Amino acid sequence: MNAGQSPLEWAARRQKKARKGVRRKVLAWVGLNAEAARADRLAVRAAHGAVGEQWTAALLARLPAGWRVWHGLRIPGFRHDLDHVLVSPCGTAVVVLDSKRWHAGWRTRLVDGRVWCGEEDRHEKVEAVGKYAARLHKALALPGVVVWPLLVVHGSPIEGGRLEVRVPAWSGTVHVLGPDWLVPTLATAPKVLDPARAAAVAARVAQVLVPAGG
Repeated sequence: MNAGQSPLEWAARRQKKARKGVRRKVLAWVGLNAEAARADRLAVRAAHGAVGEQWTAALLARLPAGWRVWHGLRIPGFRHDLDHVLVSPCGTAVVVLDSKRWHAGWRTRLVDGRVWCGEEDRHEKVEAVGKYAARLHKALALPGVVVWPLLVVHGSPIEGGRLEVRVPAWSGTVHVLGPDWLVPTLATAPKVLDPARAAAVAARVAQVLVPAGG
């Protein structure tokens, strides 16, 4: 995926490229264009994931006043998009939040320190969130401000409602949450409001990060 492309845009371009020219279009139509078939599968996965991001955005809209929320940002020079970034009303925390939509018939659980969904090892998805947090912490360079990595999983029920996971890229904990746990977990941020500090942190986020599609 090229910098500045959302997963949906990238998948759509793959589909278009795979069908470029009459011959490729005909082969795709009769089911003999393997590249087009792969591109179509990628597009389905991208659309599937986009729904999860929309569901998370709807949950974040319930946060009380004072929270600052962005959707679809990226760090220049970093190839991965950040689904959601938040600044707490107290100005002491920046949340990097990733959304996933996993199989509703499979339970997500922790096995020997690794996250599994059903019989599939999904731990690399959690490790990725730790990498996002580390990269964001370095890019923001805000002393006294904590970066808080969260992953919310839609569909698949999480054992116990939430998991606390350690990954090599991050010195703290990555929190893997079911949707019902997202807003209550964010609500545990310090209750003391500091609008000036929160505004300064938000300004730094806006200065460092850019829209994922721009």
